[in-house]
Amino acid sequence: MKKATALQVCVVVLVCLKKAVIGSPVECPDQEIGGTSCTISAEKLLDRAVQHAELIYRFSEEAKLLFDELLDLFGGMNQYIPGGAVCAPKTVPVPLSKSEIQQISDRWLLHSVLILVQFWIEPLVNLQKSLENYKSAPIGLLSRNQWIASKLSSLEEGLLVLIRQILGEGGLVLGPPEDVSDNTLSVDAFETVRRDYSVIYCFRKDAHKIQTFLKLLKCRQVDRENCSLF
Repeated sequence: MKKATALQVCVVVLVCLKKAVIGSPVECPDQEIGGTSCTISAEKLLDRAVQHAELIYRFSEEAKLLFDELLDLFGGMNQYIPGGAVCAPKTVPVPLSKSEIQQISDRWLLHSVLILVQFWIEPLVNLQKSLENYKSAPIGLLSRNQWIASKLSSLEEGLLVLIRQILGEGGLVLGPPEDVSDNTLSVDAFETVRRDYSVIYCFRKDAHKIQTFLKLLKCRQVDRENCSLF
């Protein structure tokens, strides 16, 4: 009974949070998102990007906890899965000192966030397809991952507009997202669970980076010298 009640509460919270942040961070009346300009200010756009990143990270934490509970149904399989052992091959380092933080540029922050966002879009879509094949996957886990995958694409759209506003046209050129097709392969049920766990575990770590970098970028708009990740 307690588990059922907790699940109902989770679903209600999920629905409420969905309603609070419907749509893309980019909301430009009478303009296409893919256009070269946007009536919304860079400051407002950055605020919305930060809000999206905060919710994405919060939901990634909840998804990790729900998947841990799911693993218990497999006889404690999580004891044999090394947490985070196989994370994104293209990592983005986190500055470890105040001097390093002051040396990095806004361009580096935007570049790093966009790399992370674009890298995880496809793996999360594939994860959703995999989770739907689980016989006992919690509804809350499926809903959270689906929401995250959707909002990550919206965040990408907002970032592209934000980059144009802050750096100008052609201010940041990226190659295509890294190929992650190998991550979708599995040999048996155990390997499928291991792969899915790695995606959930590793994305949570990168979601925290996305949130932190965007908050730092926002802070710099107010007081550049005193901004810190600590």
